[in-house]
Amino acid sequence: MIQGFYSAAVGAQQQMLRMDVQGNNIANVNTNGFKVQVPSFQALMYGMTQGIDNNQLPRGSGSYLSGTATNWETGPMQETGRNLDYAILGEGYFALYDPATGEVSFTRDGAFTMAAFLQGGDAANGTYYLSDGEGRLVLDANGQPIPVTNPQEKLAVGVFQMQYKDGLERVGSSRFLMDAKNGQLWVADTQVQQGMLEQSNTDLGTELTQVIQAQRSYSYALKMMQTADEVETTINGLING
Repeated sequence: MIQGFYSAAVGAQQQMLRMDVQGNNIANVNTNGFKVQVPSFQALMYGMTQGIDNNQLPRGSGSYLSGTATNWETGPMQETGRNLDYAILGEGYFALYDPATGEVSFTRDGAFTMAAFLQGGDAANGTYYLSDGEGRLVLDANGQPIPVTNPQEKLAVGVFQMQYKDGLERVGSSRFLMDAKNGQLWVADTQVQQGMLEQSNTDLGTELTQVIQAQRSYSYALKMMQTADEVETTINGLING
């Protein structure tokens, strides 16, 4: 099988992965705090080979989707009027604590609600805490759950910043986990606006354009596979003939 067929097959497969990334971005266009993913490609085992008249010709196995970077640009702000909605006006993340697992994750999605905090199997004596609505509790600047006694008042929601955002592990649509490679974590001196939410930073026009490009690249790769197969069939026919 000639190398062109393999290169085209790899290209077609990688364009399918690229379309998966773009499709996920489009699906989260209305997800609060979502950060768009940007696919990146690298060459596969490229080198030079000797051609006619000792000319050096490039030869390789195509390219592959090496990873997806995250676009950390702040999304547009939308006023909601809900007292338990919060938006970060600048750098930083809300911290969410999961009482069941002890996990702490970070998000820009400030669409919060109230939930009873059960500790040791006992109800919290009628006390409610600020929650993300999925069992996780929002933390203040001291790393403590935030009790809600008056939903009308602005609560002391903590905002945290890490040293390196690249490499944050994405869990869910708009939550992230950090580890040692993300460096230091500290309380950010950033304002929080009540009654507002940060929207997804997905640009629908850009994503649709990228989908069209990926579809065309996919169809060209398939055409290359077909052509390579036809060339090999013709050569085999000449040899056998």
